[in-house]
Amino acid sequence: MAAIPSPVDQATQSNYLDIETTHLELDWTVDWSQRIIRGKATLHLRARSSSSSVDKVVLDTSYLAIKRCSLAENDKDLAFSIPSKRQHPVLGSALTISLPAPLQKGETVAISIEYATTDECTALGWLNAEQTDSKRYPFMYSQCQAIHARSLLPCMDTPAIKASYVARVKSTLPVLLSAQRTVPPLEDGVPEIDGTEHEYVWEQKIRIPSYLIAIAGGELAFRPLGKRTGIWAEPGKVDACAYEFEQDAERMVSTAEQLCGPYRWGRYDALVLPASFPYGGMENPNCTFLTPALIVGDRSQVDVVAHEASHSWHGNDVSCDGWSSFWLNEGWTTYTERLVALKLHGPAARDFEYIQGYKAMTDDLKRFDKDGMRKAQRLHIPYEFGEDPDEFYSSVAYDKGANFLYYLEKLVGGVEVFNPYQKAYIQAFEGKSLTTQQWEEHFWSYWSQFPEKEQILREKVDWNAWFNGEGLELPVKMEYDTTLADRAYSLASSWHSSRTLSDADLARKFSASDLQGWSATQIVLFLETLGTQDVYGKETVEAFEGIYGFNKNANPEIKLRWFLFALKAGLYAPEAAHWVRNQGRMKYCRPTYRAIYQVDKDLARKTFNEYGVGFLHPIARRLIAQELGLEAGGDKGKKQ
Repeated sequence: MAAIPSPVDQATQSNYLDIETTHLELDWTVDWSQRIIRGKATLHLRARSSSSSVDKVVLDTSYLAIKRCSLAENDKDLAFSIPSKRQHPVLGSALTISLPAPLQKGETVAISIEYATTDECTALGWLNAEQTDSKRYPFMYSQCQAIHARSLLPCMDTPAIKASYVARVKSTLPVLLSAQRTVPPLEDGVPEIDGTEHEYVWEQKIRIPSYLIAIAGGELAFRPLGKRTGIWAEPGKVDACAYEFEQDAERMVSTAEQLCGPYRWGRYDALVLPASFPYGGMENPNCTFLTPALIVGDRSQVDVVAHEASHSWHGNDVSCDGWSSFWLNEGWTTYTERLVALKLHGPAARDFEYIQGYKAMTDDLKRFDKDGMRKAQRLHIPYEFGEDPDEFYSSVAYDKGANFLYYLEKLVGGVEVFNPYQKAYIQAFEGKSLTTQQWEEHFWSYWSQFPEKEQILREKVDWNAWFNGEGLELPVKMEYDTTLADRAYSLASSWHSSRTLSDADLARKFSASDLQGWSATQIVLFLETLGTQDVYGKETVEAFEGIYGFNKNANPEIKLRWFLFALKAGLYAPEAAHWVRNQGRMKYCRPTYRAIYQVDKDLARKTFNEYGVGFLHPIARRLIAQELGLEAGGDKGKKQ
């Protein structure tokens, strides 16, 4: 077995090892004019410690205005304290509440906390009406992963603790939560927006980690996609969103269900958010949040739904116990997403996704290849107290994790042999959070039933290299079916060998018909492959653009790779800066800002200050500001 560091979550100040939250009652009012949520959170708690009694509860908070703490059963005031000095820059401020009497293991108590969010809340993105499709009403959405739930509500902000919740939310605009709506019933639709404050009741009966608590609000419309699937979006975009996903949403959930076992969550709906949403998707239970960058009209980006739906088992149901074991969420989910591709489209399609993911993983391994950051190259990241998981977030957990599982699958004899283990793993930890060490212990317990397979796994796998290894390569060389990639490789190779030709010779050798019949993902691989080769001269890149016209392509996946390729030659920085103004997904905006910065520092900073500061979600805004040498709010450059 590999040596795995302490399982204690280093990104929380809560005393979750002594006492746990089992259920939350949220009574909220969305104050659209002040851009805050105010109200009350009631936490139902149960003592966990067996070594001593528990006389206090310590919760995570960040930039919350705490007004009052009380005992839920009789409204009696409870003494509480919160540091008066500036809060910890990553972990926030610990809220300590004295309990009315010490609790022994198994004893329960419920406490209520009256509070409000503030304008420094890092979980909520607030948009002006002008930033929405209709430009009639404001919009608001949350993003709590990894450790931003503490700026939305006082909680034990660690994936080690799971709680069910009910939310009663008053708002003049419709709201959605990561739960199922009970009042008004879903079939009643959305109340008319006329300034009236409505109360919505949402209930999540399955216990979930704090980072999966989610809320969004604004002008919304709904379209059903299948018997248990549907799509939410702004009214002017909802039909285009429905078209994009109507063929695939239901069958992707059903296929994942065949692979993983029964779908426990009832409905699988999704919300397509405005463009500032920082991720491709966020697997909030019952209401996946999606970037509008997926709506490209050709259904080429629907694999994101396969990924987020697979989280219903890996991450939402069986969860990592702390951010060091984040690969248990994302590695398993990416592996399962690609199993869905295997079932729906065949082995070549599955391996093509691994080929694509390998490039993103390699880029991130290179990005972290510097002193102080190399531990982010590991599958299991040994966090120290107070380190920010957002700063180590990358595709490594996704693709190194998925390749690890794919490697294990191949060693034991393929999907037919490995998938029963996957189902047994989900069943064993259903509704629980676990560490990498607990995963490994269960892994060996399962394969001990099959001595020949167990012997192969023990002899062939370098467990320490997979979990703790750093560097730019995987511990083993993976072999993929390149059937769908060969055309992209061949054309990239032809360009590479022709890069010294004149413009006229290039125009004779290449033409737009080179890409005829290609999928968007094949074009992406072509551009990525070019990007890994020698830097092309400006004249060659200009000729390349003249032949293929990527600068006019509307697909953001293609557009990103085109700009990264062109910017290496020092070209198209103004065009890239214009494009990135409206890109909130961090997959697009972060590398584009970094690439512009390498060409024109002033342009990158000017674009960020004029457009990014007011548009981007706080998470993306802070990370990009750091990469551009700016303060989180923009404006001031640090000494380089």
